[in-house]
Amino acid sequence: MKTSNGVKFTIHADGGARGNPGPSGAGAVVRNELGEIVASVSDFLGIRTNNFAEYEAVIRALKKVHELAAGKLANTTVEVKMDSELVVKQMRGEYKVKHPDMKVQNARLASLAAPLASITFIHVRREQNKDADFLANEAMDRGA
Repeated sequence: MKTSNGVKFTIHADGGARGNPGPSGAGAVVRNELGEIVASVSDFLGIRTNNFAEYEAVIRALKKVHELAAGKLANTTVEVKMDSELVVKQMRGEYKVKHPDMKVQNARLASLAAPLASITFIHVRREQNKDADFLANEAMDRGA
């Protein structure tokens, strides 16, 4: 539960692969309560699947949140917005995680989410995720 001195972040995350599997990238933007960008991610991931990259984008953004909110994680709320319906529904528990690689990614993400006061996953349309998409594509371009 968020307290009056709690911290709130919004993450827009996206991952992609050209070929699936293929050259992949993770992109994310972390914003504070005022909507200011306080961290970003644009990392080339090597040859991976699209779904792996989607998870990795959120994982890397949550690591940034951990750095920003060090010592205050129990009072930190995070809203994750992404256009991957699969990741959103898996993290909400609406879809089962079946693939072994995705089980690992799901567990990594869950462990980063555990110390937070709350985390919510929201599916958004691709147009509402342009910043993260740009960073993911930039990472893939750098790695190609």
